[in-house]
Amino acid sequence: MNTIPSVDLREFISDDPEQKAAFVAQLGGAFEEIGFVALSGHFLPESLVNQLYTEIKRFFDLPSEVKAQYEIPGIGGQRGYTSFGKEHAKGRKEGDLKEFWHFGQYVTGDSELASEYPDNVQVAELPEFNSVGKQAYQMLEKTAIYVLRALALHLDLEESYFDDFVINGNSILRPIHYPPITEEPKNAVRAAAHGDINLITLLMGAHGKGLQVQNHEGEWIDAIARPDQLMINVGDMLSRLSNNRLKSTIHRVVNPPREAWGSSRYSIPFFMHPVSSMPLNCLPNCIDAAHPKAFEDITAGAYLHERLVELGLVKNQE
Repeated sequence: MNTIPSVDLREFISDDPEQKAAFVAQLGGAFEEIGFVALSGHFLPESLVNQLYTEIKRFFDLPSEVKAQYEIPGIGGQRGYTSFGKEHAKGRKEGDLKEFWHFGQYVTGDSELASEYPDNVQVAELPEFNSVGKQAYQMLEKTAIYVLRALALHLDLEESYFDDFVINGNSILRPIHYPPITEEPKNAVRAAAHGDINLITLLMGAHGKGLQVQNHEGEWIDAIARPDQLMINVGDMLSRLSNNRLKSTIHRVVNPPREAWGSSRYSIPFFMHPVSSMPLNCLPNCIDAAHPKAFEDITAGAYLHERLVELGLVKNQE
């Protein structure tokens, strides 16, 4: 497969059973073949997209010493600001050429779970930043829930299988700034080749060249969405759960041509995580003689911790 398939969520939420079934087949087939789709018909209005980009650009334009106040020690970068070059891909020493912010879950009706997550960090300098971030988080989460319902049907599960695991889950909205490149990078790229940790990722900002996906033949192909689309991919947690039936595809963000080094790039992924207690044990209906169980049993929380250590965001003793 050399192109990213496009699907329309309105087909799934329509009252037409044939359209719904067709969406499930298209989405599931794409996630088995390449692990990525471009999705239109989502719940994120264009006006909110524009507001969010305005606010995040204002934040990243703040002086470094102001942004540094929002880098919270001891929480593995789960909330607030992470400065330039701090995160690296698994197996690499070079930090990625990016800085980013994390909005986390807004827990409702579960005080025990609320105490498990760090608080969201409030930016005093930008009165609209946090409210716009919260609105975008909730619309992306709503979209992700419907995508997972379709995937549940594709995996021959109850449509609501994922609901209790992802509502109030440990999901993250991550606005990323890739600053202008000012000197020859020393073996570093904007985001080195990696697979995502979580269940699924919904990406805003894949409208120009930069994001690349590795297909099954090992070829890198450009992943470019229309302005009205979100790019959605399978994460490692969902790959484990489905015994690798759904593919967590390796992807990267490459440096632009030298003539474009002076420009910033912004992208905004939403990482859909479940609650930490969710078992990621391979689903029995994804295991057979031709596809033996490929992964050990583990919970989502334990798996997340392992991966944050690998990324350099958490020390092993924490």
